[in-house]
Amino acid sequence: MKQSVLDLQTQLQQLFPEWISSVSIQFDELTLEVEAGVAHDLMLGLKNQAGFDQLIDLCGVDYLSYGQANWETTAVTQTGFSRGVFDFEEPEDDTDQNMLRRFAVVYHLLSVAHNRRVRVKVYADDASAPTVDSVMDVWHCADWFEREAFDLYGIVFAGHPDLRRILTDYGFVGHPLRKDFPLTGHVEMRYDPEKARVVYQPVTIENRINVPRVIRHETAQKQSG
Repeated sequence: MKQSVLDLQTQLQQLFPEWISSVSIQFDELTLEVEAGVAHDLMLGLKNQAGFDQLIDLCGVDYLSYGQANWETTAVTQTGFSRGVFDFEEPEDDTDQNMLRRFAVVYHLLSVAHNRRVRVKVYADDASAPTVDSVMDVWHCADWFEREAFDLYGIVFAGHPDLRRILTDYGFVGHPLRKDFPLTGHVEMRYDPEKARVVYQPVTIENRINVPRVIRHETAQKQSG
């Protein structure tokens, strides 16, 4: 682990002790975890006091079902791959849909003057209506980054002056990178010759469940033999 990363960790914890919830270092990169209520204040501090003058990336994350090894088995089944058969349109567990800390926004910051980077992770408080403060007033380049995260994950950035979809069309239903978004989508569009325009209609594609490749441990195969 580089000493410069440890020094940066110490410096930031001393500068912002009341705002940083936790700290971790992986692959020589420092990650700060921050509550949504103080995230904007921390971003201002990181820019003005710590010299992180550039926002180089911002993205959303959906942690629904994170850590669940749905495709890895410890025993060889005798009846096929039934674990892989489920309806994409129906959530597996309503509890998961309302789980705390489901949605997060991850920021990657760069200090050109000091040649160092930091990652900041902010969890939205409410999974049913994930909201964090916009940082457009801190870094203007956050504009399209935040619009993308809103479009794909449904994360609302409070204070953004023009929070519209940026990748999907304006008639799109839902947010396609959410883990519970159906693979077939909700609606499809086609050209209607009678109306002489493109129209939307409920999706007509049916889910087709293929046999997945299931990872089996070598010990499980020996036990079955």
